[in-house]
Amino acid sequence: MNRKLWSYEELVLAFNLYLKLPFGKMHKSNPDIMKLADLLNRTSSSIAMRLVNFASIDPYHQKRGVSGLSGGVKQCQPIWDEFINNRDELFFESEKILARFENQTIENKYSTILYDINTIGEEKNREVKTRVNQNVFRQIILNIYTTKCAISGINIPDLLNASHIIPWSKNENERLNPSNGICLSKLYDAAFDKGLIGIKTDFSIILSSKLKEHRKDSYFEKQFGFLESCKLKLPERYQPKKEFLEYHLDTIFQS
Repeated sequence: MNRKLWSYEELVLAFNLYLKLPFGKMHKSNPDIMKLADLLNRTSSSIAMRLVNFASIDPYHQKRGVSGLSGGVKQCQPIWDEFINNRDELFFESEKILARFENQTIENKYSTILYDINTIGEEKNREVKTRVNQNVFRQIILNIYTTKCAISGINIPDLLNASHIIPWSKNENERLNPSNGICLSKLYDAAFDKGLIGIKTDFSIILSSKLKEHRKDSYFEKQFGFLESCKLKLPERYQPKKEFLEYHLDTIFQS
């Protein structure tokens, strides 16, 4: 019996899921894998194997010795290369494909974040793409950090943000790079975004002189003072890139 060949769209959807799942959950009984298998009319085992193929070409997992079947890896490599070279397009395209397989439009799938767009034409398309990609980026960052703030350990999704190290508007090529993201609570996200706290290349946290002006305030030690002896709780893969942290220290941090 001939095996059903994988189409480009199916590979893109498998990669979309790969980015959203921790490696330890890439098994056939995972509900997300079972859902995708149902959409693609494939077995859960075949989806799980594809995810392992993608892991085998991920530099992080290569260092760990993860390997996949050579034929599968060969099919997955072009998708991985497309991700590295053009994340902006692949993220959005993968979500449009997923919505279509779910028998809905991208606008319906993401209605909760697109409802207030009141532009039309190309401007609307750009805004839809931006918001969808930001949402996917958030899903990936929360996944990488196991839905916990890298500073406080808070694990309530509504209180977490996918913080950009280099701001979204400052570097188009890196805005969707998972190594440009850190999962932070809303408090520490705001402090990091405003340069009130910084992160050194050894991942230790430093406080700005502006923030230290509040040392005598009752909240300071409990919320910020203790951070001077802390380091980020790092994810297994896509740790913050040191060049990005240096950029933040040089251009945003209020030293």
